[in-house]
Amino acid sequence: MLNSPQDWPEPIVRVQSLSETCVDSIPDTYIKPPSHRPSSSSSFTTTNIPIIDLSPLYASDPEARAATLAQILDACNDWGFFQIVNHGVSHALMDAARETWRAFFHLPMDIKQAYANSPKTYEGYGSRLGVEKGAILDWSDYYYLHYLPLCLKDYDKWPALPPSCRDVFDEYGREVVKLCGRLMKVLSLNLGLHEGFLQNAFGGEDIGACLRVNFYPKCPKPELTLGLSSHSDPGGMTLLLPDDQVPGLQVRKSGDWITVKPLPHAFIVNIGDQIQVISNARYKSVEHRVIVNSDKERVSLAFFYNPKSDIPIQPAKELVTPHTPPLYPAMTFDQYRLFIRLKGPRGKSQVESLTTTTS
Repeated sequence: MLNSPQDWPEPIVRVQSLSETCVDSIPDTYIKPPSHRPSSSSSFTTTNIPIIDLSPLYASDPEARAATLAQILDACNDWGFFQIVNHGVSHALMDAARETWRAFFHLPMDIKQAYANSPKTYEGYGSRLGVEKGAILDWSDYYYLHYLPLCLKDYDKWPALPPSCRDVFDEYGREVVKLCGRLMKVLSLNLGLHEGFLQNAFGGEDIGACLRVNFYPKCPKPELTLGLSSHSDPGGMTLLLPDDQVPGLQVRKSGDWITVKPLPHAFIVNIGDQIQVISNARYKSVEHRVIVNSDKERVSLAFFYNPKSDIPIQPAKELVTPHTPPLYPAMTFDQYRLFIRLKGPRGKSQVESLTTTTS
């Protein structure tokens, strides 16, 4: 059982409401320290995360399949992030999922407030991560939902409006879970393990999955704040459906912040802390953050594919040798995610604090 507090330390302010009332300034509680503010130079680089066509994985050509596996391995090693196309999820479903949630955020505030969340589970309509009083907040609202295991799936926590919301997300969740399962096989093979290894380490079919829909309203002072502070994802693997009309995701590489250029109908995949632990840091989760802008709102759907919450996650014995001792102690995902639920996003400070061996 998580020991999260029952309520927020301060009254919740919806960022969407601030966006509608703030003309040329933002409240101090959203102004980041200068070292954490977005850098204008990072927005103009031509670099982008790798783009990988998954169709050879489903074809009969073994050379093409091997080449795609190698592309994914290189992307995991070099970036921890990559975009996938020809992934098997309907483009129409992707569009419907994003635009249905956009419609939710444009409903009257009293309808949305009926789903207001608490730090006990985070499920529902929210506007802050972490419960530290006086923390500098992010310029975003969100909606957080459990999809798996089925015992946590509570339709009463899902919005009843727009009327299509529950059906669309049910279908979207089914398709994305299948896609995550296929990617887990690739990640296992690229570690030199059998294709079911990571899935089994996560709990087999009894895994966790949840969705956070991010809503980043227009901001009159985007140079002073962030939509989401720097963090690595605490879970296993994330599939992000971005807003391909409005770039905002930034990935940290070699000390620089690279603004991702999203392709239409591509998913952005990234490694989470749990896979870093199981792989004994062969795969690494990567810091990322979100910038906002003054002209356009942005909606994205982050689907988190996680281990079963109560099984110990630790480095795979097959990847531990005298030369590569285990870097992390065993810890359940329930224990692990309590950190971010209490403290909010803090770069890679959690997973790095767990390292048991220095290199």
